[in-house]
Amino acid sequence: MRRNRHILLIACLMTNIAQGQAVRNDTITDRTHQLREVTVTESRRQHEVRSTAPLRILDREQMLSLGVTDVADALHRMAGITLRDYGGAGGLKTVSVRGFSAKHTGVSYDGIMLSDCQSGEIDLSRYSLDNVEYLSLVVGDNDDIFIPARNASASAVLNIQTIGMPTGDKHPHLTAQVKAGSFGYVSPFLRYEQNLSETFAFSVTGEYTYAENDYPYELKTSESIINDRRTNNRMNTGHGEMNFVWTPDGFNRLSGKMYYYDNDRQLPGVVHFYSNLCKESLRDQNIFGQLQYLTHNCSGWSLKWSAKFNWNASVYKNPLIPNNSYDASYWQREAYTSAAVLFTPSDQWSFDYSLDYSFNNLNSSSERTINKKPYRHTILQSATAKYRQGRLTAQARLLYSLYLNDAQEGGSARDMRRLSPSVSLSYQLVADQDLFLRASYKNIFRSPTFNESYYFHYGSTDLLPESTDQYNLGVTYNTKSEDCDFQVTFDGYYNHVKDMIVAVPYNMFIWTCVNVGKVSVLGGELTANLTCRLNQENHLQFSGNYSYQQAENHTNPSSPYYGNQIAYIPKHTGSVAIGWENPWVSLSLHGSGVSSRWTDNNHYEGTKVKGYWDTGLTAWHTFFWNGQSLEARFDLKNLFDTQYEIVQFYPMPGLSWQLSVKYQI
Repeated sequence: MRRNRHILLIACLMTNIAQGQAVRNDTITDRTHQLREVTVTESRRQHEVRSTAPLRILDREQMLSLGVTDVADALHRMAGITLRDYGGAGGLKTVSVRGFSAKHTGVSYDGIMLSDCQSGEIDLSRYSLDNVEYLSLVVGDNDDIFIPARNASASAVLNIQTIGMPTGDKHPHLTAQVKAGSFGYVSPFLRYEQNLSETFAFSVTGEYTYAENDYPYELKTSESIINDRRTNNRMNTGHGEMNFVWTPDGFNRLSGKMYYYDNDRQLPGVVHFYSNLCKESLRDQNIFGQLQYLTHNCSGWSLKWSAKFNWNASVYKNPLIPNNSYDASYWQREAYTSAAVLFTPSDQWSFDYSLDYSFNNLNSSSERTINKKPYRHTILQSATAKYRQGRLTAQARLLYSLYLNDAQEGGSARDMRRLSPSVSLSYQLVADQDLFLRASYKNIFRSPTFNESYYFHYGSTDLLPESTDQYNLGVTYNTKSEDCDFQVTFDGYYNHVKDMIVAVPYNMFIWTCVNVGKVSVLGGELTANLTCRLNQENHLQFSGNYSYQQAENHTNPSSPYYGNQIAYIPKHTGSVAIGWENPWVSLSLHGSGVSSRWTDNNHYEGTKVKGYWDTGLTAWHTFFWNGQSLEARFDLKNLFDTQYEIVQFYPMPGLSWQLSVKYQI
């Protein structure tokens, strides 16, 4: 009855908000809105510098000029990110930020968060850069306060923004691209977009990728060097999207998306003790549809309503296990809706209230794993105030989270509720220069995933949520001359996690999740970008970043492992790229690397993974004629054939190549 009352209350609140009025000004992105088109009043770099919290943006133009090849490569170019990559074009890729686990990092796709209630981690290998306009990473609170409450509920959020609709004409626009590369890689891509009228536009996108991923690797032992090839690593995947935008007038905008993803892949096993045998396979399917409606009036009110339904299935098979006892299928579903109201009574003040509701459930075909059919009602509310006057920008937010857990069979995880405050500010140190001091604090918590609560011989329904505190202090600077634009940022931070969820052995065969972990992270990040115009046709661009992370286990002061660096968190990471655009063949030389890492928190002998530096070279040229273009691009990856691992015993590809040809009209 208590839960029914909660749900009824939320339904009534949603109805009242939908009847409210709504705005003409998006105060946080510093954009002036006419809903038909958006005029950007600040450049990308100015926005990064003025932000009250650390913000990194990598747009489509930068990704080309700096030789970014895929999502994993793009993430390596952002300071503070630690990527887990199991190798090859189809290898699982998850991202964590500043020592927080991947479960603390949210991923937004065109403004609405992606979710995985089973594992809590988003596999970024599902998303291709070919349909992406820009990537942005915000650590802490976004300066854009007009967002769903869920977008404010993570320690850091990676935003994936796809290519927008055409403007200014009603002609059809077509993009056709083919990529081919080493190890049997081939990937055709097609995008069609058109304005059907003055108020309605749509686009359709399709992509297919096949790769054998049978790349060679070198394994060094104490006695010999073994050369072999990766096996059981084939990928066969595709995805399609359909988008529309309807703007009946200058005050209303409705956009929608249908998305389908299907990946039938083999799962490579560990390479250890001369063994490369594995027969595991996984098929993932994901379908979701989402809508977003925005309206405003001249009184300073805006309303943003979002809705989404998500269905995800995964089928795991391992024929090497007797009686196929580990084979299982999993199905998860989510229904989600959000309403955000923004009020801007003056140029200095803006206020936002956002209310989100979601329902998640999960079931499985296996009695060995999740057999309780868990489900969860989640209610999130956020209230935000932002003040901007002269050289000062300040923002404060209070997030209320309520998780109502239950299961159709057996016991369920406990209900959870929490108030989470955050505050951030930015101050311009010199009135006529882009030199800013910024500071921020955010408290947030993460509820246990369904695996952590219910998984057979692993999960526990008694878990408490992980609670995090993150502090940031930084200086940012941007200067422009007639021919050059230079930006540099430095941020120092301290993060603390308590009630960290870790798996500990109950006996030799059974492990269980408990709240015993505490982690403290002390770090710093430095980024620099330089763009110079040598003449009308020659441009140089430089981008680099360096991160230091001291992420230590502070669980038990009497433990011999107290103060150890957390597993898979390198102390040093960095990347650098130099691009030269010219009338002949544009070039980019780029590299990224990390220091050594440990594979467990106890630092046992043999669990240290060596650091690496991966270098790449990109060459491209674009031909233009009669409103059409043809872009040819060639990439050399891992130029010096470096043998390395990101995850222990999962070797990464050595020297490889990729050729792409893209035609646009």
